[in-house]
Amino acid sequence: MELAELLRTRYSCRAFRPDPVPDDVIDEVFRLAQATPSWCNTQPWQVHLLSGEATARFGKALGEHVLSGAEEAADLGLPAYTGVHAERRRESGYGLYSALGIAREDRTARAVQMFKNFSFFGAPHTAVVTSDRALGTYGAVDCGAYVGTLMLAARSVGLGVIAQGAVATRSDFVREWLGLGDDRLVVCAVSFGYADGADPVNGFRTSRANLDAVLHRVDS
Repeated sequence: MELAELLRTRYSCRAFRPDPVPDDVIDEVFRLAQATPSWCNTQPWQVHLLSGEATARFGKALGEHVLSGAEEAADLGLPAYTGVHAERRRESGYGLYSALGIAREDRTARAVQMFKNFSFFGAPHTAVVTSDRALGTYGAVDCGAYVGTLMLAARSVGLGVIAQGAVATRSDFVREWLGLGDDRLVVCAVSFGYADGADPVNGFRTSRANLDAVLHRVDS
């Protein structure tokens, strides 16, 4: 699949079939992602890939942690959505709930859908991406580029995939569960597998801003 087609057809998969992805396919996806450029070629990303029973155990423990009411701990901080960013976030959320037939005022159903983040939407595989804390913002930016490449690589071999910032809002728990040191920053998780085409959630697509809203030309 050409890059233009990959970009046009990419979406965040929120329902997966349980079938595991063969190891050779997984290796190819991560091999492609390893070509991601990085600041001074530091390649700061480290990836902990959970599959099968490990995915299930991690999701169960993470969900219980969230339900316990424990405080959030996000290494990269929690975003403050204002202005156009808040508007785009609302549009995306309402569009998702509409695709699922969830009314705006149905807070319970919305919470149930949100909670699916912590079971990785049923994906058989989830990859936790971390950066070296000493590299600060540059390391996190490089990991963001890596995640983008990883998602396109997964799409190129026919997989459904979603990047999950929600998992990174529990950085302390994730680090402890994986046995990571404090020198690792939890950036996000990337869950993947074969998309469940029968689930209406996978028919949802977000909009994109017009080019003139983001591209500022300086000619002189």
